[in-house]
Amino acid sequence: MNRAVDISVLALLIFFMSGCDNLPGKPGPEPLVPRPDSILDPSTLYAENCAGCHGKSGVGAVATPIGLPEYQAFVDEATQRKIVSDGVPNTAMPGFSRKAGGFLTGEQIDALVKGMRTIWLNGKAPVSQTSPPYAESLPGDSAAGASVYDSSCANCHGKAGGPVGQSGSVLNTSFLAVVSPQALRTAVIVGRPDLNMPGWRTVNPTHPLSDKEIRDVVAFLLSHRSPTPGQPYSTKSAAGLNGATP
Repeated sequence: MNRAVDISVLALLIFFMSGCDNLPGKPGPEPLVPRPDSILDPSTLYAENCAGCHGKSGVGAVATPIGLPEYQAFVDEATQRKIVSDGVPNTAMPGFSRKAGGFLTGEQIDALVKGMRTIWLNGKAPVSQTSPPYAESLPGDSAAGASVYDSSCANCHGKAGGPVGQSGSVLNTSFLAVVSPQALRTAVIVGRPDLNMPGWRTVNPTHPLSDKEIRDVVAFLLSHRSPTPGQPYSTKSAAGLNGATP
């Protein structure tokens, strides 16, 4: 009898011990929380680092619509990697590499950039041989750019020195203080479909903008930058607001 009991107890012990590896709450062999630098999924990297400014799908937010196939075709992979890695000086675009003060490894940046191009480009927007290059090759002429602005931009943004148009002013000094010359060029070429802004091909269907016209209108916009951005008052008015006699 005792022997039978001993055998039963032993059997139960073996049964429970064999199931210990599956007990609820027992940690598995992998870490419960993955190391941040081990995450290489492009969608996760984009959601955690880019979506706040560029939007969940790369369009419809405050920053450049990098989710457009036209943008992905416009910028080459090496340039896009440099932007993500180093950021854009004097703008709200930070560098995400560790050498730039960010948290992403080189492997993660590679995964992010390749993932964006795979998802959003993927042969959807063939690059025309006549497309303007990503970067300016020569300086623009702001005086010539004034007429380009008047014919291609003023209808929506308002004439220079006149009332602001229905799409808001792109000559506002606060706006120009936080946007880079390249971002202006990119906007003129790619457009902002999410904001009903046409690109260089469609702004005038019978006359796509030439590279010179693009350089010139960007130079015109930049000529409106202010040394004191965000300050809408004259020196005299500002003194009055500070309690001094106007």
